[in-house]
Amino acid sequence: MKEEDVNRCQIQEWYPRFKLVSTRTFIHELPESFVQYLLDDSGPFLLPVSISNEDAFPNRIHNPEEEEDYQVSEGSGDEAEPLSPPSFPELELKIKESIETLGGAIFPKLNWSAPKDSAWISTSGTLRSSDSLIHDLCHAYDSCSDKTLSRPPNFFLALRKWYPSFQPEMEFRCFVRGQKLVGISQREVTTFYPVL
Repeated sequence: MKEEDVNRCQIQEWYPRFKLVSTRTFIHELPESFVQYLLDDSGPFLLPVSISNEDAFPNRIHNPEEEEDYQVSEGSGDEAEPLSPPSFPELELKIKESIETLGGAIFPKLNWSAPKDSAWISTSGTLRSSDSLIHDLCHAYDSCSDKTLSRPPNFFLALRKWYPSFQPEMEFRCFVRGQKLVGISQREVTTFYPVL
């Protein structure tokens, strides 16, 4: 496979041509500072500060301060200053507007991949990012015979409208060459679906 082939598979490359037969999608270019935030593993993972002071995980975070036996231990005094969380107000506004326009329920993906393993991302800082997204960010061209790049110059966040009726067994990849459909394959090739 060549870099050019990999590049053609990025959602921002094919979606404009096929948007009439695809799920409604808004695509936002990610600022490099946000990409670096995703890649930074020098400290604990801190969720960005919301411009509207909304809690990113209002129903998921366990708050030990609410427990009867919660205690704060005094440190030795030589701890480092707590890190300040990052903020991406322009990107946050674009994302919120897109989610609202798409009806409030979306599924995200970067240039190539959706964060299928994102349920494992924790706010405790033990896991920073989805493996499938790290592949997009760092290893997209690893299997290219003409590899010259380690990563694409720009990253995009695609926010795709979510429909409750989506069923994985009815998702397919379609291949088009010269404006003709030349192939269709099951999207999830590692699972057997009796209905198929």
